Amino acid sequence: LTALGARVTIAACDAADRSALGQLLAGLPVGLTGVVHAAGVLDDATVESLTTRQLDTVWAPKVDAAINLHELTKDMELAMFVLFSSAAGIMGSPGQANYAAANAALDALAQHRRANGLPATALAWGLWAQASGMTGHLDEANLARLRRAGTAPLSAEEGMTLFDTATPLDRALVVPMKLDVAALQAQAGGTAVPPILRDLVRVRRTAATVAQVSELRQRLAGLPATERDRTLLDLVNTNVAAVLGHTGTEAITRNRAFTDLGFDSLTAVELRNRVNAATGLRLPPTLVFDYPTPGILAKHLGSELVQDGADGADALLAELDRVATAVLELAADDEVRGRIAARLRALLDDAVAAPADDGDVVARLESSTNDELFDFIDKNLGL
Repeated sequence: LTALGARVTIAACDAADRSALGQLLAGLPVGLTGVVHAAGVLDDATVESLTTRQLDTVWAPKVDAAINLHELTKDMELAMFVLFSSAAGIMGSPGQANYAAANAALDALAQHRRANGLPATALAWGLWAQASGMTGHLDEANLARLRRAGTAPLSAEEGMTLFDTATPLDRALVVPMKLDVAALQAQAGGTAVPPILRDLVRVRRTAATVAQVSELRQRLAGLPATERDRTLLDLVNTNVAAVLGHTGTEAITRNRAFTDLGFDSLTAVELRNRVNAATGLRLPPTLVFDYPTPGILAKHLGSELVQDGADGADALLAELDRVATAVLELAADDEVRGRIAARLRALLDDAVAAPADDGDVVARLESSTNDELFDFIDKNLGL
């Protein structure tokens, strides 16, 4: 900056200390014409375990400092008042409830200033590629998790270009970030896509997702207990490796604790989301702490997905899952849906009037043509 002809003074001050900040501003040799508030500190934890200390640690440099700057400069003729906010306040960020709330407060402050005729722009930044005091601790597993979540890093050049583009806009809030839409779409069948982006990627349980879950349940129902356990252990280990950024599952053994593998509260939530998507279950965020090893978790999944001693009913229910998948794939128009509904209602009438043997029903389903299957389904579910 000096080489370009600017006069530069660096003064250390805790901007969260109103008195100290006031003294610094009063001592400026020339009138203040612009403010860029870029301070930030992280102290991550899941919301259930957040302490008041962690809230204060994050809140002070973000919000207290911003409010001090607002109040001490609101009578000055400023050309710009820029707040470095974060996309965490717009979309949420696992393990960063305190940070997200602090940045949402900055966004609100920018709106407040604009409503009162004062200049203000909150820039809710996405991830920057250049390591900083807040991101320098991120290892490759953390960065891989962010990439899977659809967040691509901004280079310094891209960031400064976005700064120059955003600040002249007549907007209190701008979200300068880079999205990987393909990565968002890849996880669109799960639960991790932020609500604000769901129209972009059309999150829904597709027929393919339902078919995958249905196929898993059918396969498990027909396996002996040992094979079933091995299948579910493979499912767990594959998802553990993906979450931790491993290229294989060699380091993941049945009895090795998730905490020893490197899991924390954030990776635990990601694993829960992936297993939920694969199994159709609704498992708790504390999954890896409630079931602390891959083997124990696989056993739990088996108990949730397959009811021992009900083989005939399981086979019938699995076949009905297959029927539900066919409905999603083939019921594309009102006429087809009408045929499906009529046939399912007929089936339900038959089942209520004279319950058939499970094996007979399965045989009927397996031997039905598509048209018969649609008719068969349609009479009973009232679609």
